Amino acid sequence: MRFKEKLTEKGFTQEQIQAVSEAIKGELIPKERFDEVNGENASLKKKAEEFKEKQKELKATHLAEIEALKIDNAIETALIKAGAKNKKAVRAMLDRESIKIDENGVVGGIDEQIKGLKKSDGYMFETAPKLTGVAPGESKDGLPGKSFDEMTYSEQMEYLARTNN
Repeated sequence: MRFKEKLTEKGFTQEQIQAVSEAIKGELIPKERFDEVNGENASLKKKAEEFKEKQKELKATHLAEIEALKIDNAIETALIKAGAKNKKAVRAMLDRESIKIDENGVVGGIDEQIKGLKKSDGYMFETAPKLTGVAPGESKDGLPGKSFDEMTYSEQMEYLARTNN
């Protein structure tokens, strides 16, 4: 039922209806325009929900990618620190499923596996060479930083007493 018909039913005269219609003419929205805007609003709400779902999926995907990158970097760092000769081969021997990131963002489970690999396959890791030789500040013959000729007489006597010559 239209607005004018409703006013007629309520007992308004045609002059009153005309006066009310002219007074509110610019303020009312036609029903066709209201239905059109309301339909657009519903489709926009549907699109917004679709975007929210897509955003949730992308966030989950990216969080998984970030976690994988953290684990890869932690493995690489641990292999360098452990002195792996062939990082690719040692990486293949690691069980990635047991390497996890805890709630604080710390990657765990790598060091234990590397220690086990060092015991079972020690040839895959460099061992620190045992350093022998002269300590810094000493000469090859055990003199304290200067040759025998550069020493004072008392230093020479002290050196000879120490070496029992």
